[in-house]
Amino acid sequence: MKRYHKNLWENIVFGFAVSVLFGIFCMILSSIVFSALSLCLMKSMQFVNFLTVVSLMIGGYFSGFVCGRYRRKHGLIDGTVCGIVIYVLLISGGLIYGVFPIKEKLLLLMIAGAVGGVVGVNSKRPEKLM
Repeated sequence: MKRYHKNLWENIVFGFAVSVLFGIFCMILSSIVFSALSLCLMKSMQFVNFLTVVSLMIGGYFSGFVCGRYRRKHGLIDGTVCGIVIYVLLISGGLIYGVFPIKEKLLLLMIAGAVGGVVGVNSKRPEKLM
């Protein structure tokens, strides 16, 4: 008789927490790289808004990608939820410091998370899923 081992990614809270934390890590890492690039190579601040948007999209995409790749179902919805959770964390951090992010960031994070979730579900299945 074959035993059923419960997958860690079936737990909704764990799956979304790990995915969102990875997305935030990617967002911070890309912000650091873009800041260094802007300081060393460009020596101007003219592309800062564009690089901020790209950084947000990278974080949302990889958050949805990890969630979709390991949960293996509902990639569009799970990726969108990851984008919303990242936005809620950003806006709550902004409220603490008195900076109010605009609503377009929510739309960007939702779209990037949804695309990442769909790509993650349709990607090759990880070997060590358990």
